[in-house]
Amino acid sequence: MTNECGWIAQAGSSPARRSLKGAEKADWLIIGAGITGLSAAHSLAQMHPQARIVIVDRQRAAQGASARNSGFVVGHEHPVKDELIGNAGFAGYDVDTAISRAACDEVRQRLARHGIDCDFRDSGYFFAVSDTGKLTDVAAKLATLRAVGACAQFLQGEELHKKLGTRHYQAAIWCGQGNALLQPAKYVKGLLDALPDSVTLFENTDITALERVGKGRVRANGSAGSIEAKQVLVCLNAFIPRSGIADSATFPMELSASLTRPLTDEEFQAIGAVEPWGVLSTRPLGATVRLTPDRRVMIRNTAEYRSRDLTDSQLLQRRKHHVLGLQRRFPFLGEPDIEYSWTGHLSASRSGQPFFAKVEEGVFAVAGCNGSGVARGTLWGRLLAELASGSSSPMLESVMQRAQPGWLPPRPLLDIGALLRMRVEAVRARSEI
Repeated sequence: MTNECGWIAQAGSSPARRSLKGAEKADWLIIGAGITGLSAAHSLAQMHPQARIVIVDRQRAAQGASARNSGFVVGHEHPVKDELIGNAGFAGYDVDTAISRAACDEVRQRLARHGIDCDFRDSGYFFAVSDTGKLTDVAAKLATLRAVGACAQFLQGEELHKKLGTRHYQAAIWCGQGNALLQPAKYVKGLLDALPDSVTLFENTDITALERVGKGRVRANGSAGSIEAKQVLVCLNAFIPRSGIADSATFPMELSASLTRPLTDEEFQAIGAVEPWGVLSTRPLGATVRLTPDRRVMIRNTAEYRSRDLTDSQLLQRRKHHVLGLQRRFPFLGEPDIEYSWTGHLSASRSGQPFFAKVEEGVFAVAGCNGSGVARGTLWGRLLAELASGSSSPMLESVMQRAQPGWLPPRPLLDIGALLRMRVEAVRARSEI
């Protein structure tokens, strides 16, 4: 089998851009052409219409991790116990939610401004469980979500079955008024196709090092050329070490997912002809599942601490895990019904907060989406452009105050600790996979 992202296959490719060859100069250089980098490019083009802006990407633009996620536009996270209203962590949860809601609004504005059609559904999604013991403090969670502006409703049993078309889930909190769903590859491709003429993009260009040169400029060196710029924005998330930034206190996670064929009319009617939906687990390693507008089922129920892509044979083993998850929810679906399986990376931190900083004079970087990259990545692109431009805003200040990713032990202690933690979380999430 091959590693092929179903979202990208459906979205199609934009015209190819050339790779970097020789020496280039720019006012602004953005490393990484995913959601964050493209958002930054759009923002810089608005703020500095006469400037030369260059983006480089190691592979095809808009086909990396940004296109491979599950398409959840996160405005309201599932609150953990310490974050519940009345507890010490609620104040921080309130601030984080304000940031996330602003990020979701940023996505909506980009969609409207650029006319991007990406199957956007502003109808919320579910925090759902098979084991009702995995959804505790329901009343307090509803009160907490409503206190920060969400619509929240508790569902269980037959009422939940009628919403999802599967009896696997026994209890859920539906959360709207901010949370949304979209097709991620169509979204990031839309950002790419809408780039203004003042932005030059080089694809299949690997930046291997940044070096300081004269007059306060920075040179980004690649295998076949270099770009000298006044300001550099590093938007690589999980792959931030490739730019030479080794102390971001973030680490990579590799996830794998599968997407089925469309359900037949008979199958769709059998599950109640339900509206498209998305489910997030209340456990970190529980399954993420979607029923898409074209009646496909997407499942992501593996997450691993690693930065190297899975081999095809390794992905095949994860695909079998996807099949088990599918059959728990829709027993009529099996491995022959899967059309696509793929991998993707996210950038995580110990605290759940990002690395967002001026690294040195002329170099700015962000990493640590922690699974909320669609919305937060869009907002981060604009805010990083503001920071690098010397601008200030209450939202930028709020993000920088919260950007405390937490201390990580040195390797190999980090590797050992992360692997042990993943094993524990996998056991805890067993009923939700």
